Amino acid sequence: MDAASASCDDGRLIGVFGSAGFGREVLPLLRRQYGAAEPRSRFVFVERTSAADQHGVPVIAEASFFDSPEPRAFVIAIADVAIRKHLFEQAVLSGAVPLEVRSASSEILDRVERGSGAILCGHSTISSDTKVGLGFHLNISSYLAHDCRIGDFVTFGPNVMCAGNVIVEDNVYVGGGALIRQGTPDNPLIIGAGATIGMGAVVTKSVPPGVIMAGNPARPMRQR
Repeated sequence: MDAASASCDDGRLIGVFGSAGFGREVLPLLRRQYGAAEPRSRFVFVERTSAADQHGVPVIAEASFFDSPEPRAFVIAIADVAIRKHLFEQAVLSGAVPLEVRSASSEILDRVERGSGAILCGHSTISSDTKVGLGFHLNISSYLAHDCRIGDFVTFGPNVMCAGNVIVEDNVYVGGGALIRQGTPDNPLIIGAGATIGMGAVVTKSVPPGVIMAGNPARPMRQR
């Protein structure tokens, strides 16, 4: 059992960064996955400043979480890739352990490599011979096909379909319902670092870094 999944007999402080809609979807998954094995662990939302309980869950400030002497673990339920990367790095530097959150209805097939801190929502799939980086978000009913390479802090919204032999570089956001065409082993389709794929876009060719794409077929809207 690795450090991310190992339980602590005395319990841990387990923080979900972000108490908005996605955080409230992730927290129940986190409790189901870790709560029974860690009955003494405390689940909290982590925000920039402390606040009143949100939906019955305690909220603590980021600084309090980072400075706590307790054993700590975390997941980041924030879509903004720059914020997610910053918080991830701060949390790890403070000694907290990134957790993978995985719905019971998600699927991971053969020979899949996963960086720490992923969130795999209900009915999502990562297919065979695929590699994903740190802090990956794979939202509800999204599919990542075979032989893909996904960078760090990438977000796939709900119902994204990414075909095989695709490279998605760091800090890319793919909106809900987007379709990404199949590449080949010799000529993978590449989505460049920092690009944004709009909701429902149909990506038929490689995307330069930092570009916002929308439409069917997807076309550049502007540079980020």
